[in-house]
Amino acid sequence: MTKRTSLKLTDERQRKLERVSEIVAEDDLDDPPMSVVIDAALTHLVESEQNIDDARGEFDPETIQEIANTPMIGLRYRTSVESRWR
Repeated sequence: MTKRTSLKLTDERQRKLERVSEIVAEDDLDDPPMSVVIDAALTHLVESEQNIDDARGEFDPETIQEIANTPMIGLRYRTSVESRWR
């Protein structure tokens, strides 16, 4: 990963940040800082990967893929979880 000092906020990225902010906010009046919003999104992604790995012993691969497959976590076969960020 390349460390950068600035974050370009495209319209799509801004919409996603606003949606995550709504999820993280305690109520309609809460406006969490962007650092909290980004931390929450990153934590969710890491925990989702772990939950998928943990579920592999309980559920068949098709069920896991149907429920958990997203553009961010691509599931292939029975033994791999692969990030498709780029």
